[in-house]
Amino acid sequence: MELAGKRVLITGASRGIGRSLAETFAGAGATVALVARDGAALRSLAEQLGGTAHPADLLDAEQLGGLMHRVEDEAGAVDVLVNNAGLAHDGPLWESTAEQIEAQVRLNLTVPLELCRQAVPRMLSRGGGHLVNVASLAAVASVPGMTAYAATKAGLAHGTAALRDELKGLPIGVTTVMVGGVPTDMLATGESYAPFHQAFDRLRKIQLVPDTAAADLARAVVKGVERSTRTVYLPRRAALFVAFVEAPRKLVHLALAGVQRRA
Repeated sequence: MELAGKRVLITGASRGIGRSLAETFAGAGATVALVARDGAALRSLAEQLGGTAHPADLLDAEQLGGLMHRVEDEAGAVDVLVNNAGLAHDGPLWESTAEQIEAQVRLNLTVPLELCRQAVPRMLSRGGGHLVNVASLAAVASVPGMTAYAATKAGLAHGTAALRDELKGLPIGVTTVMVGGVPTDMLATGESYAPFHQAFDRLRKIQLVPDTAAADLARAVVKGVERSTRTVYLPRRAALFVAFVEAPRKLVHLALAGVQRRA
């Protein structure tokens, strides 16, 4: 997809990975529509990038339910949806509250699926679009203290693959982002839990999963949309991990050759 002149909606856009994504998509010529709870930070970034700010609490069912309609009413048609917003409460599962688990499941899994549900009919009516779901390598290999987070990211990765299969033959691209540690406030908070920190430190030292800079991730995602890449892996050596997980999906995909994807 040629991004110049396209509108890209990015959730969780006020800081961290989301901010880098916004800057990089804008640098590629896209107009960005930014969504996050922090309205002041969002408006400041939107002004810098020539985009639009749409403050919203995605954990609020009413705000989530009308989000695509609201953004397109305020800014115009969305060509690319980037589901980046995420939440982690690190530590043993049994020390989490029910509310913390529910918030992670909702923001990390329910929200991106719901926004894809809202976006697909709109994109089809206009002749095409692209969906990006930011998952995590935690979907295939977790570390201590990430049980709920890993579960939601595994669900998102698998759900995105299933959605891609359902959309086969239609003019909508789907990209899954599988990334390891990215130095952000979320990662720093996680590393305050000692077992989490020790696990990440071990993975870094043996260079199995070194950290990825947010700017590098953003550039890879933008390139993935431009090239309609199925999966963005970072670090690149992680491709082997994901390949093992993808093997059963690919086998089933081959077994279902000729079966209609949609009624």
